[in-house]
Amino acid sequence: MMSIMTPSYVPLVIFALSYVLFVVLPQRRALTACVGAILLVLAGPLTWREALVETVQWNVIALFFGTLILAELFMLSRMPAVMAEHFVARTKTVRAAMIAVCALSGFLSVFVENVAVVLLIAPVALSLAKKLEISPVRLLICVAVSANLQGTATLIGDPPSMILAGYMKMNFNDFFVYQGKPGIFFAVQAGGIAALITVMWLLRAHRGTTGMILEEKPRSWVPSFFLITLVIGLASASSVDPEFRWFAGTFTMLLAAVSLVWFRFGPRWTATRDLVKTLDWDTTFFLIGVFVLVGGLSDSGWLERLGTWIGHHVGDNLPYAFIVITLVSVLVSAFVDNVPFLLAMIPVVQQVSNSLGVPVPLLMFALLIGSCLGGNITPIGASANVVTVGILKKQGYVVSFREFMAVGVPFTVAAVVAASLFVWWIWAP
Repeated sequence: MMSIMTPSYVPLVIFALSYVLFVVLPQRRALTACVGAILLVLAGPLTWREALVETVQWNVIALFFGTLILAELFMLSRMPAVMAEHFVARTKTVRAAMIAVCALSGFLSVFVENVAVVLLIAPVALSLAKKLEISPVRLLICVAVSANLQGTATLIGDPPSMILAGYMKMNFNDFFVYQGKPGIFFAVQAGGIAALITVMWLLRAHRGTTGMILEEKPRSWVPSFFLITLVIGLASASSVDPEFRWFAGTFTMLLAAVSLVWFRFGPRWTATRDLVKTLDWDTTFFLIGVFVLVGGLSDSGWLERLGTWIGHHVGDNLPYAFIVITLVSVLVSAFVDNVPFLLAMIPVVQQVSNSLGVPVPLLMFALLIGSCLGGNITPIGASANVVTVGILKKQGYVVSFREFMAVGVPFTVAAVVAASLFVWWIWAP
C-alpha cells in the first residue's frame, strides 16, 4: 500500500477523490476543493508559496469576483427587467415573446455571469408565463441554456472563458479576432443561430397573441455605466497587459470598489453587507482550490502522461482528435462541473496540439465549446441550470432529468455541431 502512495501518486489520488466529491456533494464543492488544496500542501507535493503564488491565477479570480459585484448592482438597478419588458412589448405572438426573453438572457450573459442572468430574467419569464396562462418550465429551461451558451462568447461571460484566456494569454479583443482570424465569439454565434432555431421549434406550440404593459423603470443608469466601462477597459487591456497577468483583474476590482463606494453612499437599495453576502463566494473559493489541485496534478507529471496517451491513441488523425476532445468534453460536462475538467484538460490539449503540430486554438476552442455547452444537457451540468430548477421548484414545478433533457439535448447538439464546424473551418490546417 505504501508503494502505491508514493509522492508522485499523492496529487493524483487527492485530485481523484476531490473530483468524486464534486459529483457526490455538489453543494460542498468549495469546501472540497479547498480541503484538497490544503492536503496537497500538507502532503508535500506543493509548498504554501507554490500553491498560493504559482498555481492560483489571481488575475482570473479578481476578474471573476469583480464582475460579480458589478453584475449584482446591475441587477439591483432593474435595468435588465426594463430591457426584458421592452423586448416582450414589441412582439406579437406568445412564442416571439418567449424567444425575446431567451435572446435577452443570451445577450446579457455575454457580459454578466450566467447565474446572475438567470436570477435577473427568471422573474420576467415567470410573470410572462402567468399572464399568458402557460407553464413556465420549458421557457425557463430555454432561458438557462441560452445564458450558458452565450456566456462562452467573451472574456467576462463565464469562468471557463476567463480560465482559458488566462492560460492562452488572451485579452478581451482576442475573443473576437485571434491571430488574425475570427475568434471564439463568432463560433459561439454560429452555435447560437442553430440553437435559436432549435428554441423556435421547441416553443412551436405557443402561437397565440400577446401584449405587455410596461411597468418597470430603472432605478439608476450608473451600474450600466460601470458595466460599459468594464467592457471598454478590458477591450483596451492588450496594450497595457498583453500577457494577461494583472490588468484585467486589477481594473475590474478597482471598478467594483468604486461601484461599492457609490452604492454605500448613494442609492443603498439594500444594505451593503447584504449585497456582499449574496455574491457567489462558493464559486470563488472553488476556483482557488481547483487551481491548486490542477497545479499539483500538472507538476507531478500526470497531465503530461495523459497527453502522451491521448496523442498516441489518436495518432496523426487530426479530425479524430478534434472529435474525441469535443465529444468527451460534452459528455463529461453534462454531469460534472466544467471548471475542474477544463483546468485539468488545458495542459493535455496543449500537449496533443504540440504532438500533432496543429494550431493550438483549434483543439483548445473545441475543448472550450464542449466543456461549456455540454453543461446544457442535464439539470446538474451547470450552475445556472441548478438555479433554474430551484426557482421552478419554489413555484411548484418539479423538473425531472427527462423533462430538462428534452430541451437540453437538442439545444446542445445543434449548438455544438454548428460551433465546432465553424472552429474547424477557420482553424484546421
